[in-house]
Amino acid sequence: QVQLVESGGGLVQAGGSLRLSCKTPGSAFRLNTMAWYRQAPGKQRELVATIRSAGSTNYADSVKGRFTISRDNDENTVYLQMSSLRPEDTAVYYCNLWPALYEYWAQGTQVTVSS
Repeated sequence: QVQLVESGGGLVQAGGSLRLSCKTPGSAFRLNTMAWYRQAPGKQRELVATIRSAGSTNYADSVKGRFTISRDNDENTVYLQMSSLRPEDTAVYYCNLWPALYEYWAQGTQVTVSS
């Protein structure tokens, strides 16, 4: 079974930074658009950012200017650098393809931002 492995979450104060990592299982993902999603308690999962294979990116309005998605195809890893974190960024963060495929949802990584 193909698995994506997210890591890097934690507890941080408002205004702080975190970098999330998503390890993909192999080079086959290099040609795919990858994305970070998040799900806050009581809310639906939402798209945070996408990155195409060539590197172009898109962001949700709520994170523009604060988050940066990147990828290292040699390491088969996708990153999400999060800065100026706010309490409303508290959520479980997931990576997946875009559009997402059900079979690639993993456990995610918890990000908690305290005020």
